Amino acid sequence: MNIIFVFKPYANAEKSGGIFVVNHPLKHMSNTLNKYSKAVSQDPTQPAAQAMLHAIGLTKEDFKKPFVGIASTGYEGNPCNMHLNDLSVDIKKGVMASDMVGLIFNTIGVSDGISMGTPGMRFSLPSRDIIADSIETVVQAMSYDAVVPVVGCDKNMPGALMAMLRLNRPSIMVYGGTIAPGCHKNKKLDVVSAFEAWGEKVAGKIDEAEFNAVVENACPGAGACGGMYTANTMASAIEALGMALPYNSSNPATSQDKLDECFKLGAAMKLLLERDLKPKDIVTRKSLENAIRLIAVLGGSTNAVLHFLAIAKTAEIDFTIDDFQELMDRTPFLADLKPSGKYLMEDLHRVGGVPAVLKFMLENDMLHGDCMTVTGKTIAENLAEIEGLKADQKIIYPLDAPIKATGHIRILKGNLAPEGSVAKITGKEGLEFKGPARVFEGEYAANDGIRNGEVKPGEVVVIRYEGPKGGPGMPEMLKPTAAIMGAGLGKDVALITDGRFSGGTHGFVVGHIVPEAQEGGPIALVENGDIIEINAETNTLTLHISDDEMKARAQKWTQPEYKFKSGALYKYIKNVSTASKGCVTDL
Repeated sequence: MNIIFVFKPYANAEKSGGIFVVNHPLKHMSNTLNKYSKAVSQDPTQPAAQAMLHAIGLTKEDFKKPFVGIASTGYEGNPCNMHLNDLSVDIKKGVMASDMVGLIFNTIGVSDGISMGTPGMRFSLPSRDIIADSIETVVQAMSYDAVVPVVGCDKNMPGALMAMLRLNRPSIMVYGGTIAPGCHKNKKLDVVSAFEAWGEKVAGKIDEAEFNAVVENACPGAGACGGMYTANTMASAIEALGMALPYNSSNPATSQDKLDECFKLGAAMKLLLERDLKPKDIVTRKSLENAIRLIAVLGGSTNAVLHFLAIAKTAEIDFTIDDFQELMDRTPFLADLKPSGKYLMEDLHRVGGVPAVLKFMLENDMLHGDCMTVTGKTIAENLAEIEGLKADQKIIYPLDAPIKATGHIRILKGNLAPEGSVAKITGKEGLEFKGPARVFEGEYAANDGIRNGEVKPGEVVVIRYEGPKGGPGMPEMLKPTAAIMGAGLGKDVALITDGRFSGGTHGFVVGHIVPEAQEGGPIALVENGDIIEINAETNTLTLHISDDEMKARAQKWTQPEYKFKSGALYKYIKNVSTASKGCVTDL
């Protein structure tokens, strides 16, 4: 199905008088492809460096070549990342075949699915910044001329892209791909199925044997979570941004298409080096708009708001949560993909993949086609070479019959979220919810309350002290939302928090409330029985108490101690910005 893109030194060039002239007005062929690595490989005053490079098997001829760092987030403990070290070897082969030196190094990863609902989830969002810092550190310290991050689980991707932008050297991101669906009783399963099965078991809807069967069959092997959760959301958006090769986000993890993509990356990287085409030439205000409008069409994760605010800051582009809302207002939600829909990423691959969706968007004036990409061509030029969505596909709805006429992600403000919050409203839950508060002091208390039947239909569940400083680490909370869905309360209960939701979450949920409870935000002042109103049409989040009552409660409130006083999370608490500013740590 996939088009094989051929990369040549003079791709996208015109022949004039027997020579080729590059079309791109800002980029010309560079004679120096090793402008960073030559500081260690060719400087005669660096004999120790050259001796060590010989020790790893390089020759004097290799010293003249560009050094490409291949940053793998591979590790054995997570299906999203378990195959990435092997893909890195395939990428290295392609790099070497294009007359460059490929050098693999590793950075960390944290499995959201495994850490979800445990204290380990506090380290997930901070890992994004550790990944960015570590890739930047190695590439700078080792004088690499280019970098290829190989990523799987969802914090890997924004972390890698932030590093690519900081470095601003020729770069291409490679996503490890989506997992194949599991199956039980002819029903497709994924990791969220396991969480929701727990909710069904707690509610007495299924027995222990059925629960275990779902858990054992949900995840059949390598690859990231199969729906339009955060990993596939970020991969798709980064492809739309122009920082990954076409089909990168939708090629399945264990497919031949993914292996072919990895090998041909070497030729693509050679072209970027020859053009000196760098991330900040590609990531622009217009390409950010392309990425976010694709998220709207596909029904992507709320985490994308957090990550793209951080990416925009790193790229030095003025972009706020209000800009996110403006793009959502003029983009329809069209994709029938999990978690709120029926299909998985592998199904989208079969009907044309992300490039086919982008082509549909371009044809309907939803993309800036003139944005540059890592192929050395514009996104419109890339899409001209591919087929569109298959005629009989049922995943992407027509424009005249959208799932929702505007984007599913809503930026809500009001007296409960003066600096913003992020809601995921697909329209299937309704567009507004009003009810009494059921307050829990943290995720674990909420999980216990749901299990014990404390949450009643019509209530707004409030989970607080889970923000970037209060959590700390702003943990994702798939467990309580999945339990609510599994218990059959998904249409009868809303949930709000200063923490985050997993990309696998669906239902009437609002997260990223700013200011957070730990810093004295209004969410810290909510009491059981208070009436809370969520309105996705007016984009408001309102606590129905008087201003005088709000002030009186604020005067009585005492800030709790931070949960960590040393180590990585303590440093995170001290440095992290609010969710409405992307939770960046390099202010």
